[in-house]
Amino acid sequence: MSASFVPSHGQSSTLRTSTSVLTRCISRRRTVDAEALSLAREVVGAASDKGATDIVLMDIRKLSIVADYFVICTGDNERQLRAIARAILDVADEHFGADPLHKPSSDAEASGWVLIDFGPVVVHVFSPAMRDFYRLERLWSEAATLLQMQ
Repeated sequence: MSASFVPSHGQSSTLRTSTSVLTRCISRRRTVDAEALSLAREVVGAASDKGATDIVLMDIRKLSIVADYFVICTGDNERQLRAIARAILDVADEHFGADPLHKPSSDAEASGWVLIDFGPVVVHVFSPAMRDFYRLERLWSEAATLLQMQ
């Protein structure tokens, strides 16, 4: 036995409206994804310009609803951690007008882990010891690595 759906007079326009809304949402999501990836790449560039090492860009969209991308990098000392974080904040503001949801405190680099949360892009700037301790790449090993710079 097969059944078919034949919309009544008012249901047809509702179905078209719902499809239109869904299409706009999908289109907007693609734009947001592209902007997030652009932001992540600019963050990688800013970190690299300040001498960050072992930079990794990870796509975590399939694993988490918290963010779309992680950028993980290492700085050799507190002063470099501060410089990397400042450069990342500056490039995000200048190129994207992005204010972080979580901005690092003035002494965050003393802990060896500076976290900058832009929503779809979360940046982790580590000291070598803290990066080795937390091993985020291992924790998120199922994520796609889009870029790795030594």
